Amino acid sequence: MSSKEEKRKITRAAGHISIAVMISRVLGYIRDMLLAGVFGATGSTDAFYIAYRVPNLMRNLFAEGSISAAFIPVLTSYMSNEGVKEARILVRVVFTFMCILLLLICTLGIIFAPYIIYVIAPGFVDEPQKFELTVLLTRIMFPFLFFISIASLMMGVHNVLGSFFIPAVASALFNLSIIFSVLFLRHFFNIPLIAVALGVVLGGLAQLLIQLPLLLKNRFYPIPTLK
Repeated sequence: MSSKEEKRKITRAAGHISIAVMISRVLGYIRDMLLAGVFGATGSTDAFYIAYRVPNLMRNLFAEGSISAAFIPVLTSYMSNEGVKEARILVRVVFTFMCILLLLICTLGIIFAPYIIYVIAPGFVDEPQKFELTVLLTRIMFPFLFFISIASLMMGVHNVLGSFFIPAVASALFNLSIIFSVLFLRHFFNIPLIAVALGVVLGGLAQLLIQLPLLLKNRFYPIPTLK
C-alpha cells in the first residue's frame, strides 16, 4: 500500500470514528435528559446511579484498562511475528480466561451486593427501602460487567485488524438501549428503574453482538479453549 493510499485510509477511518462518536454523544445527551426528566432527583435515582457505579468502576479495571494496556500490544505482536493463526488462538485463550474470571466476579458481586453497597454508600443503611433497591439494581446490572468486558476484548481485536467504526458506534447502542428502556420498558415494572437497569445490561450485550459478525468474517471465533 502506497503512502497516499494509507493516508487516505487513515483519514477515512478518522472520519468514521468522528461520526460514530458524535452519534454516541448526542444519544448520551438524550439519555441523560430522559433520565432526569422522567425520574428526577429522587432517592430511587440515587439508588440507580450508585448501583450502576459498581459494575462501571469494575469495567474500567477489567475492560478498558486491561485491554488497552496489555492485550492489544500482545495481539499486535502475535499478528506481526507469529502469524494470524497463532493470533486467533491467543484471542480464544484470552476470551476463555476472561469468561471464567468475569463469571466468577459477577457471581460474587451478585452474592455480596449488600456488603458492597454498605461500603460505597454507608448512608443508605439508614434508609432500608433505598438500600434494598440499590442492592436489587446492583444485582440486576452486574452482568453488564461481563458483556462490556467481552465487548472491549472484541474491540481490541477490531482495532488490531484496522476496523474502528463498528467498535466506535457500539457505544451508541448502549445509549439507545437505555433510551428504549426509559420510553417503553419502564411501563411494565412496578419499579420503573428496574427497566433502566435491564436496559444497561441489554446495552452491554448489544455492544458485544454488533461486533461479532466482522470478527467471525475474519475467523476470530470467540470460542473457549484450553489450548
